[in-house]
Amino acid sequence: MSQHPNGIPAHGGHLINRIATPAEKQEFIEKADSLPKVQLDKRALSDLVMIAIGGFSPLNGFMEAADYETVVTDMRLKSGLPWAIPVTLSVSEEVADSIKEGSWVRLDSPEGEFVGILELTQKYRYNKAHEATNVYRTDETKHPGVKVLYDAGPINLAGPVWLLERHPHPLFPKYQIDPAESRKLFLERGWKTVVGFQTRNPIHRAHEYIQKCALETVDGLFLHPLVGATKSDDIPADVRMRCYEIMLDKYFPQDRVMMAINPSAMRYAGPREAIFHALVRKNYGCTHFIVGRDHAGVGDYYGTYDAQYIFDEFEPGELDIVPMKFEHAFYCTRTQGMATSKTSPSLPEERIHLSGTKVREMLRRGELPPPQFSRPEVAAELAKAMQASTGN
Repeated sequence: MSQHPNGIPAHGGHLINRIATPAEKQEFIEKADSLPKVQLDKRALSDLVMIAIGGFSPLNGFMEAADYETVVTDMRLKSGLPWAIPVTLSVSEEVADSIKEGSWVRLDSPEGEFVGILELTQKYRYNKAHEATNVYRTDETKHPGVKVLYDAGPINLAGPVWLLERHPHPLFPKYQIDPAESRKLFLERGWKTVVGFQTRNPIHRAHEYIQKCALETVDGLFLHPLVGATKSDDIPADVRMRCYEIMLDKYFPQDRVMMAINPSAMRYAGPREAIFHALVRKNYGCTHFIVGRDHAGVGDYYGTYDAQYIFDEFEPGELDIVPMKFEHAFYCTRTQGMATSKTSPSLPEERIHLSGTKVREMLRRGELPPPQFSRPEVAAELAKAMQASTGN
């Protein structure tokens, strides 16, 4: 991996910034009432934000057909640069028919607030079944990512975007650290090697173990929980964030860890999303990225370590971020510590590991997960939140 005085370059060479300048913002506001309008859903809004702040560099807008097709079929932009997930804005036929290519389009939030501008360069039909089977490896609508795809409109709108203004996050303003700032903070801390950790679940002992294993070999850990749209049965972001705060306060060295929110929405695309998540963290300035068991998976759609194998489909140096691949971690009763099958001599019955589903069931019953699975303070926080949500 090439080292640079200002950290590793963003994917594609430079960090994109599509946040409107004050002059641009004023111009957009003056024109807003006369422009055709598209209302974004939660995922499209988070995609707009991620494009604007550079998290999706080198994208400067929603994908045109040529990029879309090569990403779906080959995991590459038309330039040949690796990219694993299509980033598109899908609308109904009626909406598409009302907008001409070459025009500006006003983008509104799900609540109807004016949030951005799209310069419409192209509108095109796309094949949903083709995208589903390539990106998600299934066309079953019980897969949450496929369901979103099949519920979307049949026409994609493409072109460069501008975010009108970067507002502080309503729940986690102090953890809103965008790529330009995270890169600056890594440099200020003297971190030449930084490992990113993606999570949409509350942190447990297995997570803690692999994060600390990774931290033994790099300068800093970038804990980067996703707070965009997730499945309805995932633990809410505010609960997860409180759990991370407890862990960082009590169980991690303060000067070696930085936490920031990732505004992205989950796709649940398993292996492809592991590549996508790695490239996003590269844009934030990470040199390494943790890939554990069934990364970004859901149900039984992906093999246990498919998200690790997919990194081998790219030439060395192409992604320019190092995947750190970890086995499924568990508490070993024989050695009385966290371990994986690589480090533990134990038999299966000597291993304690609980699925997220089992833990949620325990919490609903008012039971705390065992300390071998979760730090007690985190378990108590989860139990309190679960009982509040069920009215117990």
